[in-house]
Amino acid sequence: MDINAKITGIKYKPLLTNKLEEFSFRDLNINDVPSSCMINYDGFVFGLSKWVSPKRTRSYPYERVYNTLGTAKRITIIPIIKDEGKEGDRDFIQWDTISLMSLLDVFVVFSYYKTADIHKSKKNKITNQQFDNEWTKQKISEIKNYHSSALHWNLKEIECSIPELIQKSKSAYNSLSKKLNIEFHNERGIDSFAKQFIQGVNEFMTTSRQKSKEAQKREVNTIQPKESLATMTKAKITIENYLGGNYYFTVDEFVVNEGILYLIEAKHSKNSLLPSIGDIKDGLLKMILYSNLQNVSILGKDYSIIPILKLTSSKIKQNITFSNFNTNEFLNKKDKDMLEKLFEEAKENNFEILIEKI
Repeated sequence: MDINAKITGIKYKPLLTNKLEEFSFRDLNINDVPSSCMINYDGFVFGLSKWVSPKRTRSYPYERVYNTLGTAKRITIIPIIKDEGKEGDRDFIQWDTISLMSLLDVFVVFSYYKTADIHKSKKNKITNQQFDNEWTKQKISEIKNYHSSALHWNLKEIECSIPELIQKSKSAYNSLSKKLNIEFHNERGIDSFAKQFIQGVNEFMTTSRQKSKEAQKREVNTIQPKESLATMTKAKITIENYLGGNYYFTVDEFVVNEGILYLIEAKHSKNSLLPSIGDIKDGLLKMILYSNLQNVSILGKDYSIIPILKLTSSKIKQNITFSNFNTNEFLNKKDKDMLEKLFEEAKENNFEILIEKI
């Protein structure tokens, strides 16, 4: 099933964000701060998040970004390439990641890994990769004094910074290979990635979108370990923004009933009463998108929508609702405090929460 929709802007009030620790920019080492935090730059305070990989399906980057959405200005740091060594993964930044950050009004600092350590147990693999701190801080300084939108910044940086960063990243991995006696993936992959930028942004957009479409097709036929689906009705959803940019996502479940389309993002836990907070916030980022959709259609027919974040567990004894979560004897105070904010966030932003026993 193919669902199409448009999005012209984001209106959303996050309530489940963490209390972020604040750090001074003056003596900042970007590699030492938490994955989500606040940075005080001469009295100007902004939210900062860091990705550990350019691939958005690794390490809950959405949770990290979500935690900064309550701040007036948000910056996220993303490595354009991450090569873990020949025995590990190698990932590249994709256009749709940048588009999504632009849509959320998040400034992206594209960066690269300069240092790393040898993996203790696996040959031809590295760990503890560290950003080039000076490059990253310089870009943050530029953003502080940048007065246009995150979208304009991100588009500018794709053209101005990424080609240079590709070569910096390639040189850094060559140096690490010699220093650590580690074999990395073939350089032809990096060279092919670099060629996408020779003619500007368009080829990068086209290639990335094709990969996103292919990933979307694979995802719609795959049940992930952290999903427990009641209807087995995954669907592809393609969201077009006001610039004509497309985002290719997969809806875990959908239900059509009396002209209403229910878009369901599912998170499951086998061993706990509730999915992890990382899973829940990952799901909330989808709610931010779904709750702002317009012109939603299937095969040319328009539908009203109700987004739903569904949390399931084999450990809970009965379904949990807004009316009974406070009296549930199996939930601890931390769980109840979290659920109170979660139900409030859903009400504030016009989506629903289902918490069910599976």
